[in-house]
Amino acid sequence: MSYSAGRATQAYASVGAQSSVAAASPHRLIQLLMDGALDRLAVAKGHMQRKDVQPKIVAIDRIMSIVDGLRMSLDHSVNAEMSENLENLYDYMNRRLLLANINNDEEALDEVSSLLKELKEAWDAIPSEVSGTESNARYQAELV
Repeated sequence: MSYSAGRATQAYASVGAQSSVAAASPHRLIQLLMDGALDRLAVAKGHMQRKDVQPKIVAIDRIMSIVDGLRMSLDHSVNAEMSENLENLYDYMNRRLLLANINNDEEALDEVSSLLKELKEAWDAIPSEVSGTESNARYQAELV
């Protein structure tokens, strides 16, 4: 998973980050985006179960924005094939989220959550000494 530092910062800021992102590494920004999406997936599922329609819509819209932020931060110049695969995965996640929202489909939310957790586990496994460096992209490619 290769991500552009500038695009990662913009993506995190675009989804309403409240804290300063200027000092955070691109690696950390992606972690924050993934954490935020996973948190909001749990919130959306709770709203869905309680039939709280408007808060569910807002939560799922926020998740879709975060997934778009992850997609926008991909650096296609490092590993085009892997980036293309991730872009397709993020597109798939957003389609599943849209259908989950329309159909009140908890299983679709669970599927997206599972996919994001798997990506996050791989991302979190990147050693700190390589996160944020050029070699980070090569290591990420091996993980995915």
